[in-house]
Amino acid sequence: MNIEFAEKIHVDTDPEMLKVLDDLLSRDENITARAVARLHPTISAASSITRNNERSHLLALYQERQREFRRWRGRPGKLSGAAAGALADRDLYISTLESQVALLTASHVALLRAVGELGGFSKWAQFYDSYRDCRDRLAKLGALPEAAIRTLPPQRPKK
Repeated sequence: MNIEFAEKIHVDTDPEMLKVLDDLLSRDENITARAVARLHPTISAASSITRNNERSHLLALYQERQREFRRWRGRPGKLSGAAAGALADRDLYISTLESQVALLTASHVALLRAVGELGGFSKWAQFYDSYRDCRDRLAKLGALPEAAIRTLPPQRPKK
């Protein structure tokens, strides 16, 4: 909330109404007296908002704020089709890279688990001993398996 907008709101304003209005604004739902009345815990009719000067003024402030947000949100598409296309292509590229990272992380975890089950984890650890920074980065990514170590009960001697 910017300072100019906050200065227009009175200190003794209904906090529940402010919460409802902020919620509607953040979800970009149309801000109307009916919508506020529907979500407000104590106000049951839209006329309770429109007939009260303070509530009506607050509703108008938030409606203007929503129009301003929508005007700004609509601007990038109006600038140029090429810029909007480039942004869409970049978003697609980023989501592709994110899915590739998730796939590589999952496959790496599966590989390490398979090597560990075969008893070769200590050899793998020796191989990567000189690559400690790589291991640390893999650990930060969550690509190293974690397991609880259990001790086996002592074996009974065969008779």
